[in-house]
Amino acid sequence: MTATTYTHDEAYDPERPGRLLRTERDLLIPLLRAADDSAYAIRTCCPGWTVRHVLAHCSSALARVVEKRFEEGVYSPESNDRDIAERADWPNSRIVDELEHGMTEAGAVMVAFKGRLDGVALGEWVHAGDVREAWGLPGAYGGAGLGDALTLLGEYSRSTSAVSLHADVDGWDEPLSLGVPDGRRPPARYIGDAPTLVRLYTGRPLAGTRYELAGAREGELPLFD
Repeated sequence: MTATTYTHDEAYDPERPGRLLRTERDLLIPLLRAADDSAYAIRTCCPGWTVRHVLAHCSSALARVVEKRFEEGVYSPESNDRDIAERADWPNSRIVDELEHGMTEAGAVMVAFKGRLDGVALGEWVHAGDVREAWGLPGAYGGAGLGDALTLLGEYSRSTSAVSLHADVDGWDEPLSLGVPDGRRPPARYIGDAPTLVRLYTGRPLAGTRYELAGAREGELPLFD
């Protein structure tokens, strides 16, 4: 992709989550529809989850957004397990249909929530990378949506008061700022590529990657379980 600069001073764009979802939809859905059913049984990096489990989780999470169903405990591990179980008898094609619909329609709902659901869009994009990695496909945690995903990652990291970090990302003109300074220590520093930075912040496997991290431990960075 063309290198683009994103900084912590960039104005918030309420359309970004929906744009990221639609961009990923156009890339991922054709891959899913062309895959054999056996490919859905392949294990992913998410403990206990196959590709089918990941996709059922993703489709149900977006269905909740579209339908504005946010009961107590929504998106907890228990809630996620129930959503996946409810789709246990669905054919894979129906899960993909639900996912495509959600990736198309959820963005408009997210705009009205003014950032409170942006983490869902980021999580969906990360899970698409989980599927690519499980299938041995290129582009995991990268690709056409990477610019929007990194900006959402920065915004989400600040909303959760994560450790302050400056990332010198390969192909980006300026460092990315993530997290919030706490006044007790200087920002940590990352040097490496963007997909590896995403892996660090989302707790994905780091085998085969190369990067430098100073001023923070790997375990301090993940924003998602």
